[in-house]
This record gives sequence, C-alpha cells and structure tokens, in this order.
Amino acid sequence: MNDFDNQLTRIGVFYDGNYFLKVSNYYNYEHPRKARISIGGLHNFIRHRVAKEEGKNVRACHIVDTHYFRGRLNAYDAREQNKLYHDRIFDDILMNEGVITHYLPLRNRGGKREEKGIDVWLALEAYEMTIYKQFNVLVLIACDGDYVPLVRKLNTIGTRVMLLSWDFKYLDDKTGYTRETRTSQELIDSATFPVSMHEVIDNRAHRNDSHINNLFVNSASNGDNTTSSNSYSSSSSSTASSSSFQNFNSAGNYHSINSGYSPASSMPSTSEDENVDVRQSTLLSVKNGYGFVAAPPNNLFFSHEDLRNCDFSELCEGDTVEYTIGINDRGEYATNIHKIFPEGYTSAYSDKDDYENQENSSVFSEPYNDYDGESQL
Repeated sequence: MNDFDNQLTRIGVFYDGNYFLKVSNYYNYEHPRKARISIGGLHNFIRHRVAKEEGKNVRACHIVDTHYFRGRLNAYDAREQNKLYHDRIFDDILMNEGVITHYLPLRNRGGKREEKGIDVWLALEAYEMTIYKQFNVLVLIACDGDYVPLVRKLNTIGTRVMLLSWDFKYLDDKTGYTRETRTSQELIDSATFPVSMHEVIDNRAHRNDSHINNLFVNSASNGDNTTSSNSYSSSSSSTASSSSFQNFNSAGNYHSINSGYSPASSMPSTSEDENVDVRQSTLLSVKNGYGFVAAPPNNLFFSHEDLRNCDFSELCEGDTVEYTIGINDRGEYATNIHKIFPEGYTSAYSDKDDYENQENSSVFSEPYNDYDGESQL
C-alpha cells in the first residue's frame, strides 16, 4: 500500500437540520421505501463515497467531526405543543451518533415561526472548523443556494466539498398543499463532489447495494406493537454508537423498543378550558402520514403531526378518535387527535416509564417544519 493510501482523509459533516428532517419524513411517509434515513448508515455511505472519489482505501477515510444546525421551539412552546420530550429524544439520538448540535430559537414573524440565521451560523462554523481542524473533505447536507459562498471559500483553501442533496415533492402538513424541494443548481455546480442522493437511492442497479440499503432504518417488527431491538441495530460503522438514529420505525413518531411516550395522553378537559371544543368521529382514510376525519358536511384533513396518544401506524379506517379544530389558510382541519382504544389495550406510544431503560432504542419523529429554502432555489 502506497503513502497516498496510508494518509488519513479527515471528513467533516455539516447538516442543515431542518432540511435533513424534511428528507427523512419524505422517505418515511411518501417514498416507497417507507423508512427513515439512518444517520449511522448515512455516515457509512459518506466514508465509502469519499474513498471512491478520493481514490483511497475506505479505512483511511474517517469522519472526525459532525455538526447539526437547526432552529427549534423554546422550552415553553415545545411543552405546549407536546414536543419537549421529542426534542430530548432527538438530542439523545444525535449525541449517541457523535453529532454536535447547534440550535437557535424559532422566531415569530406574522404569526408564523421561522428559522432565521441558521445558514449563516452553519457557514461560519464550517469555515472556521475547516481551518482549525484541517478537514480534507467537508460534506454538506443541504440544498439552499445561501451556502454557495461557503463552498467557494472552502475551495480557495483547498478543501474538497461533497454535497449530499435530495430533490422531492411532499405534502405540507400545515396547508395540505404539495410542495417541491429542489437543490440550487449554483450550489451543485460549486461543489467538488455533488451527489444527487435521490438518484442514487432510486437507481435500480443499486437495489442490492448494502451501502444504499443501510441508508434506511430496518423497520421489522414482531407484530404486537413492540419491536425487536435487533431490528434496529446498525450493521454499518459510524462515528459513534450504532443504536440511535437507526431506531426510527417506518411509520414515524416515537416508538421505543417496548414502549413510547406521549406527554399529553389525554384530551384537554372542558373544565380546564371552557373554550376547548372536543369532538368525536371516525377516520375515513389514512395514507402516507395523513388522513381525513368524518365531519359532515365536510371531512377534516389531519397529519401525523396532529396525533397525541398513538403512532400513525396504529391508525385504521373506521377508528374512533377525539379531536379539536384547527385553522390554516385552507380552512378547518383536525388536530390534537386522540385515538380511542378498546378497553385493556395500551398503545406503544403512551407509556413513559420504560424510557430510561430503552433510551438508546428510541424512535424519533419530527414533523415537517417551516423551511425557507425550497422551490425558489
């Protein structure tokens, strides 16, 4: 083996977190794979792809730093929206994979929470860390043209940039409209190694490629609302533990190995808030992370984000649910949905007690959030 093969290639990975979660939701709910992206599997793919592009042995290519940037709700708002526990689980998942998190609070603008300043922060940190830690290759998981100046700066100091990007269409949970996310062509042209991940994944020639298949969570289950821990163990190497982000289930939402947890497992009481109008009806349809509740004369749209005491995989047509009414730009929709289970049945989503013992086997689901870098790119 020559000296070139022996020289270590240092890889830094930087996630635009909101974009990455949107990608993971797409594959979980709308793509035929019906599974989430595994961070461990993705890191393994990155190492092999860098080795191929650099003409090196994969053993000489190592991810030495991984960073995740995202805007998120403050603690009070997260608690009010039953997302505080979700955020903590996600932090645990990233921590177990050796990913360093960077958060900024979402800001209210015109009644809408927006993510501001994350792209600038990511760019500054990525450039500074590349200089001090001397990354040979920086992997950017993003699609926004705002990152073009970063890539060009990295090119001037001799750091190669691998861009992992996805183009896809998805159903916006809040509006019910189909939206499209496309990668900035200028960003693609600026990268040293642009990788169109949607093309790689959908290429039929790769259907038996273990590096591609390991990009997705193994969602095998035993059929009784519990999931074998072996089903979620990673077969690929990563920068840290192999038992964290891989532990998504194909239906999304939280689902721990033996139990899950919903911070709000009961509907709000009218005695606590006389303005809360809790209604009861049945589900007309459930599909790809969304569905409709029967509410004559019109049916009400809902998404996986509106569930409170169950996993989306536990819903079936005809199920009885309780819900409240929300308003968006298309009118009324069903939210705060609680499935009414048969007596004696316990949802895998509704028990908090086993979390401490199953921490590394938890499943995280993050709903699509507002993202500014989409179709206009």
